[in-house]
Amino acid sequence: MQPDQTDALVASLRKAAHDLVAHHSMNDLETTLGQIVVSAVDTVPGADAGGVSMTEDGHVGSRVPTNEDIRKLDQMQSQLHEGPCITALADPPEDGVVHAPDLAAAPDADRWPHFGPLAVEQGYRSMLSTQLGTTGGIRAALNLYSHEPDAFDDASRTVAGLFGVQAAILIYGVSHAAQLQQAIGTRDVIGQAKGILMERFDVDDDHAFQMLVRSSQETNLKLVDVARWLASPAGRERSGIPPTAG
Repeated sequence: MQPDQTDALVASLRKAAHDLVAHHSMNDLETTLGQIVVSAVDTVPGADAGGVSMTEDGHVGSRVPTNEDIRKLDQMQSQLHEGPCITALADPPEDGVVHAPDLAAAPDADRWPHFGPLAVEQGYRSMLSTQLGTTGGIRAALNLYSHEPDAFDDASRTVAGLFGVQAAILIYGVSHAAQLQQAIGTRDVIGQAKGILMERFDVDDDHAFQMLVRSSQETNLKLVDVARWLASPAGRERSGIPPTAG
């Protein structure tokens, strides 16, 4: 890579990192994914459109595509279980970037014989799919599309690979922030339910919790769902607690 190319690479990555940090919300995965796609399309040379494929519980879904054609193509890869994004998710190369120089010609047309013609029909000839790492049961890939064949050169692949690392870190952070927020909400609703039981039955904290556990077991509901019902207006009414109590 020539010095001017290196400078351009560093500048583009710096801008992408700034945009991601400036605009993403640590409590909103969808907003973060959308900003990742927008920044990637603006940053990676040759990219005309993009989206994210994310798998949860074995199902691959299309997230935040830049247009409806990309949504359809991402979904078709999932349905066919074939395409650069599926390869990036299931069997990525060492650098994490799957390159399809020309989906209308060999070897790409032979590698993805069903998906390739669909992409070409929608006007997209080349692709890059970059694995965004794994977070628990979640796997994701950033899919970049170009109308032109051979649109992505070595510099594009390098930028996409480095960009994928940045994006993976953001997704990891957002996912953990969401889990933390959920845990805090669960703790709060259980605490509220215990307070209701303590007032209604004149028991201490431990006994109130055991009442929740027993109700969970007897109704085959999650403890947090029992607590959420008890803290609702209907639950308060049935337990005999005034709406403002607890």
